[in-house]
Amino acid sequence: MLDDLRLRGFDIAVSNHAEAILSVDFPREVAELAEALTAFSLSAGELIASGGGEAPSTQRLRRRLTQAGWTKHVFRTETKIDGKVRQAQSHEIDHVRRAVKGTLALEIEWNNKDPFFDRDLENFQRLHAQSAISLGIVVTRGSALQSGLFDLVRDFVTEQGITGEKDVTAHGMKDRTQRQREKVAKSVARGMPFADAFARQFVSDKFGQATTHWAKLEDRVKRGVGNPCPLLLVGLPAAAITDTPPAEPKDGLLF
Repeated sequence: MLDDLRLRGFDIAVSNHAEAILSVDFPREVAELAEALTAFSLSAGELIASGGGEAPSTQRLRRRLTQAGWTKHVFRTETKIDGKVRQAQSHEIDHVRRAVKGTLALEIEWNNKDPFFDRDLENFQRLHAQSAISLGIVVTRGSALQSGLFDLVRDFVTEQGITGEKDVTAHGMKDRTQRQREKVAKSVARGMPFADAFARQFVSDKFGQATTHWAKLEDRVKRGVGNPCPLLLVGLPAAAITDTPPAEPKDGLLF
């Protein structure tokens, strides 16, 4: 299943024998995950309209996982002395899949500040040490998707005939700040086409290097963050961007 995702352009990385664990103990659960991931798609219009926040596409991915049994769960640990709770800690995980041979924990970091990766990986580390989970999974923007965002946004703006701020608003984008508008206006005043000026500002401001994407995640795992918990890292591919309206999960279940 992971090889199939690789062939489809997903970035895949594993640590601490995660691939062997998944293939032997969790083949059904990996198939569920692969099905949800390969169904993931979003349009450039959705990306821009979301203003960098969680787009409807990410919400659809969450619903698909929830429908497959990957539900939100809060793990709570307590230290008691003579029956009294002396210390308590909770860890909320967005998607937890319980199976016959163990438990998988998954977080989707579409576009947060990159320290969220530290939180996720350290949570997985603690939960694994306490035998609460067998393996941790993080899904984020892949390297090709991240590097292609400027071209994606610029091409969409050009194709849609968007030549000014009013056109952007008409396409459903969330309100932008005066600073953002002025930055684009200054670039246009210097002779840069509006599509290029808007794309440069939008991608830098909303999907910059300090946000959650593949390079930031891979760097942390290479430095040992999360060890020794087995980890599966998934980077969503550039091919997930499509002009075809994405399909909603069949039953419309909310998470």
